[in-house]
Amino acid sequence: MVNGFQIVDAHCHIYPDKIAARAVAGTDSFYGEHSFADGTVGRLVEVGDDAGFDRYIVQSVATTPHQVERINEFIAESVANSNGKFIGLGTLHPDGDITGDIRKLIDLGLHGVKLHPDIQQFKIDDYRCLKIYEKCEEEGLPILMHTGDHRYDYSNPNRLLPVMEIYTGLTVIGAHLGGWSVWDEAEEKLTGLPNLYVDTSSSLPFMSKDKAVEIIRAFGEDKVLFGTDYPMWNPKEELERFFSLGLTYEENKKILSDNVLKLFNM
Repeated sequence: MVNGFQIVDAHCHIYPDKIAARAVAGTDSFYGEHSFADGTVGRLVEVGDDAGFDRYIVQSVATTPHQVERINEFIAESVANSNGKFIGLGTLHPDGDITGDIRKLIDLGLHGVKLHPDIQQFKIDDYRCLKIYEKCEEEGLPILMHTGDHRYDYSNPNRLLPVMEIYTGLTVIGAHLGGWSVWDEAEEKLTGLPNLYVDTSSSLPFMSKDKAVEIIRAFGEDKVLFGTDYPMWNPKEELERFFSLGLTYEENKKILSDNVLKLFNM
């Protein structure tokens, strides 16, 4: 706990030790950044515990259909070995066996799905993804979705909005305050949707404190989750950035733990 608040990091990428360096290098190249940490499970616990975090939502992304089962088994194994610190999300690929892969990830005890349209190279409203939304809505599985990139048109708000309006029973967490690098568009088009949450990951370093507070309050204190995007950023510094916003006690409490605990029935 930090300052009397339980801290749940709602957005953490983890990789097996033997491929972590390669996976992190690929993400760094994609975004033109240099990650703070190496992406391993051990390092997440080390830097997260040092920052005072209590629990973590962990996930990874399949870039091909044949990776799905192996990744989901790794996430489930990491959860099982975490002494209750981890909650795991599975991955899916739109060209995979959606029904079978969802059944397997549920059987593995995973609590939702992570999708990254830009890296997986599909548009959020691509017809291939409709089965994912249908089945996740049916099974009550939240989707943590990368959203936003000014360089592409895979995951921007115009792609997400129709999905949210059609699948009204589907819960989506729009990573990066609903639209990485297109935050004004996200604030304009996505606020007020009852089935959409957002997280703070990879957002606070790129905007003023006033803008961050404006966007958080536009989505609403009940719909925002704290996340660091491990291994991209230093967890301790991300938490300091969040506290520096000067939000109210109730806003902090909900965003740092209450909302995510409720969302994932933790």
